[in-house]
Amino acid sequence: MKRRQLLVVLSGAAAVATGLLSWSVLACAAALPDAGTPSSKRTPPSADALLRAGIAAQQNNDPQGASRFYGVVLALDPRNKAAWYNLGVIAHQDGRTADARRAYEKALKIDPAFPSALYNEALLLKSSDPDLAMGLLERAVGADPSAATAHLHLGDIWVRKNRTQEATEEFRSAVAADPALLSQVPEPFRTSLRPTPAPSTAGSPR
Repeated sequence: MKRRQLLVVLSGAAAVATGLLSWSVLACAAALPDAGTPSSKRTPPSADALLRAGIAAQQNNDPQGASRFYGVVLALDPRNKAAWYNLGVIAHQDGRTADARRAYEKALKIDPAFPSALYNEALLLKSSDPDLAMGLLERAVGADPSAATAHLHLGDIWVRKNRTQEATEEFRSAVAADPALLSQVPEPFRTSLRPTPAPSTAGSPR
């Protein structure tokens, strides 16, 4: 299976892309007050503006700067699930598993059906606690049945449990949502998932 990609919550409404949850990107213009504006006339940045500034820092490979912005966001708005989630992504990418899981759990306490947090926490636990990971993935596909990669990982866990029928069903759901994932399905399951070619009509009597 290809390298698993962590999802970063940006801003805007959720959308589905290749079976995963992706997020539309909003420009970070005017995220912070103009440095040339006199301090007496500056409006303190909102939590949303600071969130966008953190996202911009994260996209520019500045996780420390992003973390500082998210920390201020959470001081203003402790229930900002995107800030908690993105802190989880930063910790996850940095190998700080406990911190990542703690941040994902904070996001899930705010929104128990937050598919991206469910998915990423499942990735953290897939090797060490596959049953808990499975529960998280099932919640993710319950929130978004078209989350193809979540179905793919569920199939992989069922394979490890020697549950062929359940694995096949999950792989079928993954490929139905995103046919490009067929190449990531284990070879023994691929044949049954490939579309059956339509019979040729060449030479058929009219």
